[in-house]
Amino acid sequence: MQEEIIASVVAGNDTLALLPTGGGKSICFQVPGILLDGLCLVISPLIALMRDQVDSLNNKGIPAAALHSGLSYYEVKKLLKEAADGAFRFLYCSPERLESKLFTDYLPVLPVSLLVIDEAHCISQWGYDFRPPYLRIAATRKQLPDIPLIALTASATPIVQEDIVQKLELKKTAVFRQSFERPNLSYSVFPVESKLNKIIDILQKVPGSSIVYCNNRRQTKKVAEALLLQGIAADYYHAGLAQPVREMKQQAWIQNKVRTMVCTNAFGMGIDKPDVRVVIHHDVPECLENYYQEAGRAGRDGKKAYAVLLYRQKDLNDLLANAAKKFPSIKVIRQVYQAIADYLQIPVGNGEGIYYDFDLAAFTQHFKLESMLVIHVLKVLEQEDHISFAENIFLPTQICFTANREGLDLFEKTYPHLEPVIKALLRTYEGIIDNRVSVYEQQIGKICRLKADEVTAAFKELSKHGIIEYLPKKETPQIQFLMNRAPAAYLSIQQDAYLQRKKLYEERVNTMIRYTRELTGCRSRFIATYFGDDSDKPCGICNNCLNDKKKHLTPQELGRLQSVLIQYGTTPIRIGQLEEVLGQLTEAKIWTALNFLQSEEKIRITETGEIWWIGSTSPADQ
Repeated sequence: MQEEIIASVVAGNDTLALLPTGGGKSICFQVPGILLDGLCLVISPLIALMRDQVDSLNNKGIPAAALHSGLSYYEVKKLLKEAADGAFRFLYCSPERLESKLFTDYLPVLPVSLLVIDEAHCISQWGYDFRPPYLRIAATRKQLPDIPLIALTASATPIVQEDIVQKLELKKTAVFRQSFERPNLSYSVFPVESKLNKIIDILQKVPGSSIVYCNNRRQTKKVAEALLLQGIAADYYHAGLAQPVREMKQQAWIQNKVRTMVCTNAFGMGIDKPDVRVVIHHDVPECLENYYQEAGRAGRDGKKAYAVLLYRQKDLNDLLANAAKKFPSIKVIRQVYQAIADYLQIPVGNGEGIYYDFDLAAFTQHFKLESMLVIHVLKVLEQEDHISFAENIFLPTQICFTANREGLDLFEKTYPHLEPVIKALLRTYEGIIDNRVSVYEQQIGKICRLKADEVTAAFKELSKHGIIEYLPKKETPQIQFLMNRAPAAYLSIQQDAYLQRKKLYEERVNTMIRYTRELTGCRSRFIATYFGDDSDKPCGICNNCLNDKKKHLTPQELGRLQSVLIQYGTTPIRIGQLEEVLGQLTEAKIWTALNFLQSEEKIRITETGEIWWIGSTSPADQ
């Protein structure tokens, strides 16, 4: 549907595009953004995704930039001025950035020709990933009344789709729904005693790149180490790792230096790797939206791939009990809010707009609170618009020179070993004399031929002598108060909406459990129906469809196919040849037989579709 969506946007229509994971959403706004004169303004909640797409566009010679939390006031102002002067075709920014005074001051002079809302499901409080700043995008739209808008999402149920149209106040909306079926992706669910043994078994049978999702950080490391012991090149990834470490691990996996990435759901968003052959879920996700998006990272190249969900009964019991933990009482929310204010030492009536370092482990230990309860309360406070919590934020080092030119000249003569660093800062970062700007140790180190820790030591020394104002980089979790701290007893919570969100969460959990326990219906069709795609055609390749087909395959039919494979001996055969030789045997029955024989390790099927017999050559031995 990409061509139709692009035509709708270029024609000036408001457009809602519902495309499954891997469905090529970015093309649907990037092509119109190039065709239409002016600036394409893209609203996205994901910094990693923004950076990835901006780098990709710039590498293609298409000027693009992103406004994210790591930039200083001066840098944002500089980018907005350049955008107003027509320097960029694409400008990415977070919904929070839209609300800043600096952005609203510049908006009237930005040559916006297209407004893009990515991850549009975040606008609906009835969805699984509600973010309040998205609700205020409509106010920005009112300042751009004649500009076409395209909203895109991969995971919106019918109720969320309606909410997107309503909240964004879309008019004469063209809605495009691509099928949520993935004909090359086989969904399977297995109840298991040992998840680790099953993962090893799957990875030994299915060659190629893979992802294993776990629900907690400790488990990622444990599983990755166990896979390494089995000779499987594996690594682990979660949001608690330092950003350079995360980037190094991600690149190693993308370049196939690491075959299997064991990770939390912090991994995968915005990563363009089409050749993933299997995605395994070690734990049951809390909703079908998350599962579909994560499983959908397999097989984006159109070749056969597998999405496998493993579970034990305890997993389902824990999911059912999760609603009470995820939606604590308002009394508990107020108690945790008070504890946060005490921990950060924020007086009533203060704190608005300020970032605070937040050590979750130290906080929970000090106040004797469960870490998951605190995380859930932080999420509620975010949704109620009191705070913003970033667990894996990266705020680069910021520096501003406080000494004047004469003072710098004198200082350089007195401390000549710091002169190269001073010169590098002044020549590399425009405006650093008068404004606080983001500085990257690695870049200065390269210029001065210094190690990163030596650059950091130089910055500290310059700060100690009063030459610069120095704010070290931050990679610790951050809490930003969006409004001044309130007395806990008067903390505003919209109770009716909160309870409604809890009810809808419970419904999503129950749907996920039904999917997990489903033993007969087509899994692909179950997912498609959930997202409003009323397909009645079974996929034929999920474990339920395969089990259903096995019931209709007679021993005689299986024997005929097996004899043909044995006759070919060491020569490979393809599915088309089998259909010709076997005549009346349907393709579905042939695939059922092949899947059965593959599971029994009698045959091997290559990625190019060649079928090799590897079992005994005597039918009497079978």
